[in-house]
Amino acid sequence: MTIMPLSPSLCLRSSLSPNLPTITAAVRSLGASLPHTTMAEYIDPNSKDAPQILTNYPKPISPPLPAISKHIEQSRAMSASSRSSLFSLCRSDILFEDQWLMAVNKPQGVYCETILLSVSRMLDDSDGHDSCRSLHLANRLDRDTSGVMVITKSHQVAAKLMKAFSDRKVTKTYLALCIGAAPTWEKITIKSGHGRSKFGAWRVYAASDVGRALPNAPAIKDMVTSFEVLSVNGQGNVKELPESRKADETVLVVEERSVIDSNARQDEILVRAFPRSGRTHQIRLHCQYLGISIRGDVKYEGVHEWKGKIYDGHELHAESLSFEHPVTGVDVAFRAPLPSWAVQALQPSPH
Repeated sequence: MTIMPLSPSLCLRSSLSPNLPTITAAVRSLGASLPHTTMAEYIDPNSKDAPQILTNYPKPISPPLPAISKHIEQSRAMSASSRSSLFSLCRSDILFEDQWLMAVNKPQGVYCETILLSVSRMLDDSDGHDSCRSLHLANRLDRDTSGVMVITKSHQVAAKLMKAFSDRKVTKTYLALCIGAAPTWEKITIKSGHGRSKFGAWRVYAASDVGRALPNAPAIKDMVTSFEVLSVNGQGNVKELPESRKADETVLVVEERSVIDSNARQDEILVRAFPRSGRTHQIRLHCQYLGISIRGDVKYEGVHEWKGKIYDGHELHAESLSFEHPVTGVDVAFRAPLPSWAVQALQPSPH
């Protein structure tokens, strides 16, 4: 066991028995200043207490981040920063606008904050600077996710829309181009836990672990996503958005690791996703668990290279957002145009 030397001031006080409480407080303060240390790290692994303390937390059931993802993600982040510094929205990117909010079509590889700044400049150029205007992101998309983003123009509207999101009164759909063995299901709903592992990465946990504590992280939360297959290798079409989900779909409650056949045929699968909860990387994690990781999503085992082409980002698109307008009360629905990869995915692959 390594013993850390006390500072001279502590050594001096240790000779004075009346100051023992001062020594105790100082040692506690010193321990608190040590970075990222926990009591478990100082317990003898052979002691009777070690197994209980070290293994009492739930274990993630999705794999850790691939080693290759760190380098690729850093490169993508640098490219996105350069691209974002030069980016500005076009009027054609505006899907809807009124005096309270705006819906825009975010491109892949651009940060949400860049969209917000660009909208601010656009409004200043067209309407002049308005000191009462306060722009807020109603929803956030990952850097490489494209599609519908809503921006509110006041604190009051932002608060109402934020509550609608937290109360799950906003309907969202996404499109994803996945690589893997064609699913045997046409529609499926997957239910699992969601949380951060001890290394800070988002992981899938068992549904029965929802509510359990994690080390240095919030408790595991529920994560529910519905999927439907739209096409496999170009055979299929983008169906109209359903008004409601039918009950004839497969339901998968996650309790153990998925078993993926690495030797199975690799197909191009276009799916529509309906996130029922709003967890970080939810669709990406559930696609990975189902064995159909999103193309380009190296963080969650998606292919970086496919048929001789290198992909600079994952192919996930926020297709639509629907909710009750926070001011007028009218039901509104915003839908972004299909990205080029989705259009191409609907074309039959050459034999």
